[in-house]
Amino acid sequence: MTSFRINREIWLPQPRDEVFKFFADPRNLEKLTPPWLRFKVLDPDSIAMENGATINYRLRLRGIPLRWRSRIARWDPPRGFVDVQVRGPYREWIHEHRFESSRGGTLVSDRVDYAVLGGRLVNRLLVRRDLERIFDYRTAVLARIFGAEAAGPDPVKKS
Repeated sequence: MTSFRINREIWLPQPRDEVFKFFADPRNLEKLTPPWLRFKVLDPDSIAMENGATINYRLRLRGIPLRWRSRIARWDPPRGFVDVQVRGPYREWIHEHRFESSRGGTLVSDRVDYAVLGGRLVNRLLVRRDLERIFDYRTAVLARIFGAEAAGPDPVKKS
């Protein structure tokens, strides 16, 4: 199975505890996901975020309705957490979120390791572009919510 990786970093001019608190609420995923995905958290309002917690979502990917379940594989507030896909559109999905105090604010780092049916060709033609758009949207929303416009030039790093 061929795996791929997306890395993103954004510096936010807010304290790490405040930024982590935002990410610790699964409902905020709806704010960070582009409207074209019609993303919805299906669980009750209160999900106890901890090792082993599961979160269920509904979304539309290229018009196809999908269900996604993720499990919190590592919960380490306020330094980070890892969620893994239990059920969903990917053969593998491991998303590591890291939060570091930096320059009076917080450096938020995302690393996603994923695999898709169809391997390199499907990734290159479809999946990678979609994921780039999703993470571009997410980054823009985080910048708006946490005031990264005031962070100076280029608070975002892509790879």
